[in-house]
Amino acid sequence: MSFAELLLIAVGLSMDAFAVSICKGLATRSVKPRHAVLAGLYFGGFQFLMPVVGYLLGVRFQGLIESVDHWIAFILLGGIGVGMIREGRQKAEELSDDYRVKTMLLLAVATSIDALAVGVTFAFLQVRLLPAAGLIGVTTFLLSAAGVYIGAFFGSRFKAAAEITGGIILILIGLKILLEHLGILG
Repeated sequence: MSFAELLLIAVGLSMDAFAVSICKGLATRSVKPRHAVLAGLYFGGFQFLMPVVGYLLGVRFQGLIESVDHWIAFILLGGIGVGMIREGRQKAEELSDDYRVKTMLLLAVATSIDALAVGVTFAFLQVRLLPAAGLIGVTTFLLSAAGVYIGAFFGSRFKAAAEITGGIILILIGLKILLEHLGILG
């Protein structure tokens, strides 16, 4: 997998956290650097950790499902993408300015579940795990930190667009993986 493809995956996976960070920025009366850093650390940290866990699970079962791994990658990435598009089209959620550990942990886990599934696909595609997970974590950190400020400045109008864009990116990458394995794309 090329760096450009990994970067697109990182951006796609970051969109949920980015959208939540925008909401955090909207709800926070006076955004301070610590709000952006907290959002970045929680979301980026979990987006780094979850692909690692998914990869370890995928490696364990790789021999059993190697012949259909491209279908698994396509279905997982496509399903995550469709879910993100569906979320982006739904009514906005209630905004919260709560940055306490319990709240941020729940949000970080909720926004990184898709990264767990991507980690499983990394095992099948034999992606170098730590650089890929690191890129996902750093990208999410940066976008989440920026999202807090963007939310405070611009408002909620970009939340849906961010989730829909991330979903489309993941679907297209899943389709590309499938088409390459089927020999349709070189």
